[in-house]
Amino acid sequence: MASSPSFSPLKMTRPELAVFVSGVTSMGLEILAGRMIAPEFGSSIYTWGSIIGVFLAALSLGYHRGGQQATQASNDSLVRVFIATATYIAGVILFGDLFLQSMAGLPLPSRFASLPAIILLFGPPTYLLGYISPYAAELSGRSDVGAASGHVYAVGTVGSIVGAFATTFVLIPSLSVPQIGLVLGVISVGTAVHLARPNISRQEAYWSIAVSLFLVVATVSGGVGLDSAGTTVYHTQTAYQELRVVDAGDTRTLYLDGQPHSAMDLDDPTRHVFDYTTYFHVPFLLSDDIDRVLFVGGGGFTGPRVFTEMYPNVTVDVVEIDPEVVAVSKQYFGVEESDRLNIYTMDGRQYLRETNQTYDLIVLDAYRKDKVPFELTTVEFMRLTSERLDEDGILFANVISAPSGPASQFYRAEYKTMNAVYPQVYSFPTAGSVVVQNIEVVATKESTLVTRDELQMRNQQRDIGIDLAAEVSSYRNSEPTDDVPLLRDDRAPVDSLLDPMVGQRYVIQKTNESDENATAEDNSSAMRVTTLRLGEQTAAAALP
Repeated sequence: MASSPSFSPLKMTRPELAVFVSGVTSMGLEILAGRMIAPEFGSSIYTWGSIIGVFLAALSLGYHRGGQQATQASNDSLVRVFIATATYIAGVILFGDLFLQSMAGLPLPSRFASLPAIILLFGPPTYLLGYISPYAAELSGRSDVGAASGHVYAVGTVGSIVGAFATTFVLIPSLSVPQIGLVLGVISVGTAVHLARPNISRQEAYWSIAVSLFLVVATVSGGVGLDSAGTTVYHTQTAYQELRVVDAGDTRTLYLDGQPHSAMDLDDPTRHVFDYTTYFHVPFLLSDDIDRVLFVGGGGFTGPRVFTEMYPNVTVDVVEIDPEVVAVSKQYFGVEESDRLNIYTMDGRQYLRETNQTYDLIVLDAYRKDKVPFELTTVEFMRLTSERLDEDGILFANVISAPSGPASQFYRAEYKTMNAVYPQVYSFPTAGSVVVQNIEVVATKESTLVTRDELQMRNQQRDIGIDLAAEVSSYRNSEPTDDVPLLRDDRAPVDSLLDPMVGQRYVIQKTNESDENATAEDNSSAMRVTTLRLGEQTAAAALP
């Protein structure tokens, strides 16, 4: 009986090394694909499903074609595959952003919008890497075909595991997307050189040097693409998203995965740059006893910063899952922790589950157009928020959707879900039309209905530091919800509910710099309208 081949990471044969590196590189590229695709197409289940499907299909085709040609396999064949893979990676680094931005406008159903870009950008290098395993099995010299094949795929899987963990826990938190591509490309070139030693040909040496230079040039250039309007003052890849801080005129904007998330007036940090953030004050018209506030989602800390400045008796806690967002908010948005502003770096639902603190107001601001954590939308989560609110507490959710029409499905499902837990639910569309916009949904544990007229009267009588007459005028208290689901932990089809929003106009209205309390008509000149795909980067929202 033939003995089973053994594998030692310290004593790998050349075919074993080739298979191991192909596993590392293919898995690294797969995770990198998610980070590159997200700013243009979002990171929904459709995007990740497309990435996984394309990589599996490309590898399968490579395995099949490589198996057909395995009898012609040689050490030189492995070298050529790695050189070709590294060359393509360099091209992805250099032209990937520009290519993605150009592909974002294709008239495709939103579920499949990212598929052509994924196929063309990542299909070819993954297909090439698929050749490695059958070539290595042939070159292993094993007479037992089953044992040789099993051994090769085991080594490749170990490489994939290493690539997954290394990219996720080391490369992405430490390096930019071009730099990660450089690492994967250099690994491929280095493997090719090692496989060619000691009798490396002039042609192999030439190509290795040329491709290495191409990789370096592509990385140093940072890629060719269309930048957001303004000057980028900070840019990084966090463990959760791409983060960019952009200055345009007197406005500083925080972009997360290409989407404008928060903005600050550099000359007047407490001014609300985006009009929708003025609605954060509406709960002060519904209750006259708000002393403790929780924000789930920090971003640029617009709400928490303004609350602590305007309301000296209010203490604000903020839960933000991304530690880099917290660090950036402190360095670039003037956020300082104090006795009245406490920051917790963890998941919002986890915090609510573990804390014993109760609040007068909980603000959910962790939603973005294309990336809504479903676990923060369900009826189970709404019950958890109710448990952490005082008897007359208020829940405020910043939802991006349309107030009516096909693109309103997510808003109406969220409204229905909140209404299943809270006696009264109010909503305040911020753009006053059927376009995709920020809709502020406010739920109260108080069962008595407060009408629009009552809110307008309270706005006149109470001194809450800001005039909300225009905001209150968009009041709504009843929505048709029979055709949308109640969101539950075991069924929350958030991605499909967001699907109709793709390609719709997303209206972001900015406050009038000279008069923040101007009416909606007065502010019409400050409105910024842009058409976005889910997650598509926009420069318009950053304009001062």
